[in-house]
Amino acid sequence: MAETLVILPTYNEIENLESVIGRIRQWAPVADVLIVDDASPDGTGELADRLAADDPGITVMHRAGKAGLGRTYLAGFDYALGRDYRFVVEIDADGSHDPAELPRMLELADAGADVVIGSRWSSGGSVRNWPWIRQAISRAGNGYARTVLRSRIHDITAGYRIYATDALRSLELGSISSQGYCFQIELAWRLERSGKKIVEHPIMFSERAAGRSKMHAGIVLEALVRVTLWGLVRTKD
Repeated sequence: MAETLVILPTYNEIENLESVIGRIRQWAPVADVLIVDDASPDGTGELADRLAADDPGITVMHRAGKAGLGRTYLAGFDYALGRDYRFVVEIDADGSHDPAELPRMLELADAGADVVIGSRWSSGGSVRNWPWIRQAISRAGNGYARTVLRSRIHDITAGYRIYATDALRSLELGSISSQGYCFQIELAWRLERSGKKIVEHPIMFSERAAGRSKMHAGIVLEALVRVTLWGLVRTKD
């Protein structure tokens, strides 16, 4: 059995899925892949089933509807923790995260990092083909979260990560209700507060070439409200 599980959340990613799977297989050929599809109406789930039929290392989890990124990843974590995986990878299905970074990120995890973050905003990281407003929102959001939560993580909203499963087991995952960016913030912050070793690996983040972004104002607002409340609670501690 593989020691690494790559979790790939999908919703209407039929234009990108096969290419992303091919690149994951190129750079992490012995990893298992779990595609978690939230009942995509564009046929992504059916494509995932066809890919799994040709590759025994791919499993597809079909969910009843679009439940949000946080719920999707928690379902994937539950799957991983019920098996003997050492590492769990979060990666987007839209091609914005380059699987070529996986070997180095897995090396860092194997060397003892509890969390490896593919970081856009640490030294050496960058973004490509993003409009200035998206960059400004991301930088401002990260800066606000770092300040309010007193975090040392430069890219606390990043969605390209590797977790040691032992680190995930140390959290009460059932108590996490955040979605979107906020889900990533909450997990990283909880692990940082508990003293886990977090390493940021600089990456180039590329805007998706096909399909529609899932980002919307509600995701930003949720993160702003929750981070502010967590910061207020932290101040009282």
